[in-house]
Amino acid sequence: MFREGCALPVLLETPRFLILNKPAGLAVHPGPSTRDSVETRLVPHPRGGPWLAHRLDADTAGCLLIARRKTALLEAQDAFRHRRTHKLYWAVVVGNPPEDSGSITGPLLKRSDRNGWRMVVDANGDNARTDWRVLGRKDGLCWLELDLLTGRTHQARAHCAAALGTPILGDPVYGTSCPAGLHLLARRLEVTVPESVLAAEASPSPAMAATLKDFGWDSQF
Repeated sequence: MFREGCALPVLLETPRFLILNKPAGLAVHPGPSTRDSVETRLVPHPRGGPWLAHRLDADTAGCLLIARRKTALLEAQDAFRHRRTHKLYWAVVVGNPPEDSGSITGPLLKRSDRNGWRMVVDANGDNARTDWRVLGRKDGLCWLELDLLTGRTHQARAHCAAALGTPILGDPVYGTSCPAGLHLLARRLEVTVPESVLAAEASPSPAMAATLKDFGWDSQF
């Protein structure tokens, strides 16, 4: 399944799928400056694959679906395309939203300049919706549950920063970096494929877990 010495936490395993708890800081694909990734840690199958069924930012931890067969990949892609999925995130943001829950519907557009690229809320962008609710508030920080009803690039990060005015703690692109890293977790994933529902729940990284304990989170639930 994994190359020697490169194992990743497995949350769910079936003959056709894996759901991994991707660590924060690990890219899903290799790149010009990144050799270590989820993809390069997986042992290739003689008949092809395994394949990533979707993506997470390198800085984001949590549930990542892997298809072990080509037919499984096609089923997963169809599920994401037709929104037979449920993606629930946890985020710790800097600031306090004025309400305890709400919905963000700001379209997202990729914008580049000499400093790089980012997603911005723009009427010309792709439709995006994030439902959110407050799970805790403490010392100028807020613990949010984010229900991503669409899957746009950097959706949680851009919506929290631009629409709520509360950037995610440790976000170097939309806020300010911190030694503990980005406090964003793909907490729960559910994907409905023919004849089954794949579901898993990821635990936060040690750094994020330490922050959540200040809100009263207990790792036992």
